[in-house]
Amino acid sequence: MNRHRLWVLARTYWFDALIVAALGLEIAWVVVSRGRTDGPSGPLWFDVLFALGTTVPLFARHRFPFGAPATVGVVFAASSFVDDRITPSGLVPVLTAFAVFVLFGLIRNHTQAIAGLALGIGVSAVISHNDPKGSIGNFIFTSIAFTIAWAIGFALGRKFKEAEEAKERLARAERERVERARLAVADERTRIARELHDVVGHSVSVMTVQASAARRLLRPHQVKEREALLVVEQTGREALAEMRKMVGVLRRPEEAPALAPQPSLEHLDKLIENTRETGLPVELRIEGTPELLSAGIDLTAYRLVQEGLTNAVKHARAQHAEVLVRYGKGFIELTVTDDGTGDGGGDSGGNGLVGMRERVSVYGGELQAGPRSEGGFRLHARLPVS
Repeated sequence: MNRHRLWVLARTYWFDALIVAALGLEIAWVVVSRGRTDGPSGPLWFDVLFALGTTVPLFARHRFPFGAPATVGVVFAASSFVDDRITPSGLVPVLTAFAVFVLFGLIRNHTQAIAGLALGIGVSAVISHNDPKGSIGNFIFTSIAFTIAWAIGFALGRKFKEAEEAKERLARAERERVERARLAVADERTRIARELHDVVGHSVSVMTVQASAARRLLRPHQVKEREALLVVEQTGREALAEMRKMVGVLRRPEEAPALAPQPSLEHLDKLIENTRETGLPVELRIEGTPELLSAGIDLTAYRLVQEGLTNAVKHARAQHAEVLVRYGKGFIELTVTDDGTGDGGGDSGGNGLVGMRERVSVYGGELQAGPRSEGGFRLHARLPVS
């Protein structure tokens, strides 16, 4: 058993261990103190039952937060009619009484907690009345001491409740964050599927039209060529129909299939121009030799720049932004930086970045996003060209 396991057990059952110790000490005390003038005066069997009755019910304190300590209080009061010195003369019974008052104070229900205090003071009055050495002064002193113990339990109970509520709020916030991230990933996957449908659908449409045009240009004796192109044309039309059926359910009611290709880096100038019109100055730099990208990677690169500029405008409250597109050997890098607050997620909790990570991972790329040491936010992605 490791130390962590022992620590958990100690934190969970420390009070139960004290109850067992108190029971053992109390039984030993009633046995050893027989015949002494300052010890219990009742029958031995009764004093043993008293020890059991004032400790064993406390094991049920979690299930019966009021009933368990109330039962102990009743045992204390009833036993004073048989053995009037067993409670006032014993240290363990007095400490048990203090524990009972603390348990009454820990009760979450305020009415029950106050009722427990009243019950405990009443039991103290009965014991003081039955004690031949009791007095009003002793009763007042013990009542004040027990009330302080109850107040300590009451204050601890409120702190425990606040801690549990804070823990629950934290757990709920974490669950909501995870759920938002899950929904963001699902939304981005749906968006990727819709956009891929438009990209591939446009390409297949062009291929089908070209096959149809080529078939009509063939000479009459080119029968096999005509049949081959007809198969290509029919397969393309069937593929388009199936794609529309499969991806159609992913579209929102207000959306319609695109009749033109999705945006690409060729439209980057327009995107930056639109961003400048919102009041954010944007600088565009292109390094390396631009090369032809596949439609999916081209669209992903465009969306990355779009996400970075959107965050700079809506969330970061930036005064300036910079976009760098660098073409390397077999890869393309995109970097969007701003001088804003360094919060790339804003109120959205970074769900846009979650979607971008999902999009980049589709093409085996890498994405880094976070505040810059000199201030502002930086979004950097590296995508393979092929």
